[in-house]
Amino acid sequence: MLTLHQSATDPAFVQDPYPFYDRARAGGDLFYWADYGLVCAVSHKAVAALLRDRRLGREAPPERAPVIAPHTRDFYDIEAHSMLELEPPRHTRLRGLVLRAFTSRRIAALGPEIEQLSHDLIDRFPDGPFDLLDAFARPIPVIVICRLLGVPEARADDLLAWSNAMVAMYQARRTRAIEDAAAQATRAFRAFITGYIDEKRKAPADDLISQLIAAEEQGEKLSTDELITTCILLLNAGHEATVHTLGNGLKTLLDLPRQTIDEALVEEVLRHDPPLHMFTRWVYEDITLFGHDFKRGDQVACLLAAANRDPAAYPDPAAFDPTRKGPANTSFGGGIHFCVGAPLARLEMLVALRVLFDRCPTLRLAEPATYADVYHFHGLTRLMVTKD
Repeated sequence: MLTLHQSATDPAFVQDPYPFYDRARAGGDLFYWADYGLVCAVSHKAVAALLRDRRLGREAPPERAPVIAPHTRDFYDIEAHSMLELEPPRHTRLRGLVLRAFTSRRIAALGPEIEQLSHDLIDRFPDGPFDLLDAFARPIPVIVICRLLGVPEARADDLLAWSNAMVAMYQARRTRAIEDAAAQATRAFRAFITGYIDEKRKAPADDLISQLIAAEEQGEKLSTDELITTCILLLNAGHEATVHTLGNGLKTLLDLPRQTIDEALVEEVLRHDPPLHMFTRWVYEDITLFGHDFKRGDQVACLLAAANRDPAAYPDPAAFDPTRKGPANTSFGGGIHFCVGAPLARLEMLVALRVLFDRCPTLRLAEPATYADVYHFHGLTRLMVTKD
């Protein structure tokens, strides 16, 4: 197996990780990333298979349960109830309850709201150069989630700050300061959501929190801790991914002749430069996969962005081509942990991009865009544009 060294915070890697993925993929389906101390799946075939293999999962085996430092306890107390970090049977129960509230009908009904929100944001675009992330890509997901949950969108700035602080815990640049900020944000976020859960219990409304409270499966409901974590997860995961995808996609699209905005283009945006690059899984039994002998308690990283640029799956993978054929991209994961918010993210992207390019046909980059040091995520620092 090929062994490679590459810092995930190296400026060149941050700006363009794809050459590293190409080098890694040249050695086969798996390689050893020395900086992480992890075997990584890098081909589309391997990533897709490992995401669906039930002999692997997100929840650490008991003997590998991490030691949690006291100053991060508040953060990990929330994570302990996240369906993203759990396996059956608890994952099955939580996901089933969430899907009873987070229905396709409820999501589809948001289309007109997303369209109007996009118009409202565009109406406020300044005349000179401006940051399209701040003016458009960042507000849409957080405001939509606020409306969906039934919490005041006037608190969107607070929710964004808390979300950014918590999500930073999964970045390669994590420090003690980031850990302290995440714990503080967790406490504030928990207090905020708890208050609204208490209100909805007394006076249910037509919103997702009320639906989550009412959801029941085989006589079981979500506990208060599970409700709190689920609401935080829906915002953190949905916001981070959608902002990065919109930003990365806009960066690409603004450098190309105008495209037809349809479902195929959205899928190509997701494949071409996805928001999440690494998704780790624990190994639950001794097993040989793609020629490597894994032991129970090992971890393996699925490099989603590398899989999406695999030439064995997608001819000329670095090119942006909405007409391309090929297997489903891995950007939303796979298997039982396939992103529950994927339909909402796709709808937000489709509607927002259509409205933006219809209203602003002369939109162009005002300066080269740069990526932020946020690996294992992948997103821009800002996206300066002009309408002239």
